[in-house]
Amino acid sequence: MNARGENVILKPLDDLFETDASREQAAKEHVEQIRLSDLHPFKNHPFKVLDDEAMEKTVESVREFGVMVPAIARPREEGGFELISGHRRHHASGLAGLETMPVIVRQMDDDAATILMVDSNLQREQILPSERAFAYKMKLEAIKHQGIKGEITSPQVGEKSNWSVSQVANEANDSRSQVQRYIRLTELIPELLNMVDERKLAFNPAVELSFLKPEEQTEFLEAMEYGQATPSLSQAQRLKKLSQDGKCTLEAMCAVMSEEKKSDLDHVTIKQDVLKRYFPKSYTPKQMEDTIIKLLDQWQKKRERMQETSL
Repeated sequence: MNARGENVILKPLDDLFETDASREQAAKEHVEQIRLSDLHPFKNHPFKVLDDEAMEKTVESVREFGVMVPAIARPREEGGFELISGHRRHHASGLAGLETMPVIVRQMDDDAATILMVDSNLQREQILPSERAFAYKMKLEAIKHQGIKGEITSPQVGEKSNWSVSQVANEANDSRSQVQRYIRLTELIPELLNMVDERKLAFNPAVELSFLKPEEQTEFLEAMEYGQATPSLSQAQRLKKLSQDGKCTLEAMCAVMSEEKKSDLDHVTIKQDVLKRYFPKSYTPKQMEDTIIKLLDQWQKKRERMQETSL
């Protein structure tokens, strides 16, 4: 006869307190090795995946150690999986010659997936203004949509919108006004937005220019070329006022951009196409500058000798 309790199997302590829902969720969240070809980018993913120095380091790490942190993806109705987090790791894995990468597969609706995608990427140290702008906009729209589905009650529609902006700002450790300014950048035409990313156009003037109509922004590119300058905040604000008054013509914009700014009084600008006429193609801007300074020194000494001779 078997001893009492001989066949009793005790469950781990954690299992005693698990609910059916938590066990089901845990079962869904195990790590899988998924083929890279079955992983697809998130729709309208606002963050760029660049083959830069940081990517080279990531590729080296993946070659040596593999992908240490699993990506997160959700199943697609048409097959395969949509990446929510891990686009750079996915690209690095391909460059490293891997065929699969570790992924946590998670069932998520569009709003939850968007919020997680934005939050996971906002942790990066280097984020372009355009990336932050579209990320904030996508997250704000997702939070608003969640609020509608959850039947969040509020006396005014404006209060719901303010609550959503505040949530985006708090979770991004940013101010409400700054979040709104970033989102305004999404109204810029691509050429102007690229200038913001490349630091050729200052952030605050760019926000003011975003209030111009798309066709006005396109003509403004000509006005900048005409004035050979980018706008100050004051100039951008006047252009915004011209647009609001229906007077933002190319002629008016050229007049504003041809004004001499205080910041330009201490600068002399020589167009690149002018310099190219006098320097070999292989010359860098630094070499051009050094040569110009050297020639100016020689010119100054020649003038001094001429003045001494004339005395």
